[in-house]
Amino acid sequence: MKKLLFTAVAFFALFSATAQTEEELKAQIAPKKDSIAAIQSRVNALQAKLDALPGWKIGAFGTIGGSISQFNNWFAQGIPNNSSGNIGFTVNAYANLQEEKFFWRNAANLNLSWVKLDDKDDPTDDDSFRQATDVFNISSLYGRKLSEKFAISTLAEYRTTILSNFNDPGYLDLGVGATWTPIPDLVVVMHPLNYNFVFSSEDTIFESSMGAKIVADYTKQIGAINFKSNLSLFQSYESSNLSNWTWTNSFSYKLWKMIGVGFDFGLRNNKQETLNYIVNNAPTPNPDATFDTIDNELQTYWTLGLSYKF
Repeated sequence: MKKLLFTAVAFFALFSATAQTEEELKAQIAPKKDSIAAIQSRVNALQAKLDALPGWKIGAFGTIGGSISQFNNWFAQGIPNNSSGNIGFTVNAYANLQEEKFFWRNAANLNLSWVKLDDKDDPTDDDSFRQATDVFNISSLYGRKLSEKFAISTLAEYRTTILSNFNDPGYLDLGVGATWTPIPDLVVVMHPLNYNFVFSSEDTIFESSMGAKIVADYTKQIGAINFKSNLSLFQSYESSNLSNWTWTNSFSYKLWKMIGVGFDFGLRNNKQETLNYIVNNAPTPNPDATFDTIDNELQTYWTLGLSYKF
């Protein structure tokens, strides 16, 4: 009986000590979290001041994703013997000059990917890697400051594909207007005088026109997280069929040294590209299609994989 009572008392004392230790540890963690948040806040404030200093700011980060697989006699699927793979990468680069009376912001975005599916039972199929994603965008914005947040500006922006049909189509926007920078990380371009040059061998569908250009770019680094979002919109004064917009987003989270996890996704709406695909490139082309008869579906892409900060 004494042994049982001693064991019970010892177990209760041990449990009480453990519970007390756990509560004490939790109580010690809380103020340290507050201290970390306060330190990070001061670091962010210093970084904002550093970003606002005159001179060049140059940087780049990207995402690499890929996978390979092989199946033999896997009869549960439609192609039991196959090898497949995909690989893709995204690069976001910038070179920005900030001076007292003017700024010059330059940016480039490249997103490429390839995919393959080799059916071992079909000797006639295409077993090579084929281009899947093909996005290239480069821009240059110059502004003469009227105040800390407003400037008279001019923008040149070029968009195309580079793996196939380079500059067919290609889009070049040239315009003037105003730029608003409410915070150091956000740039909003509003150019009511802009000409959208469209280069293409299909001159019956693609057409250049005058219109308004709006660009919003947000780039931010918070600790181990890099984030970039860019919206580029052209509104044609001649016809809504000639308008287009593209929204791209890139995230990366640093895991170890320069390596992390990255995620990119993009959305695009371009009725000229949709009509050109239906008339010339679809599996069953429709040469009689027009802007009024097509369904202008939203274009999308995304990439998930390892990221590397240059």
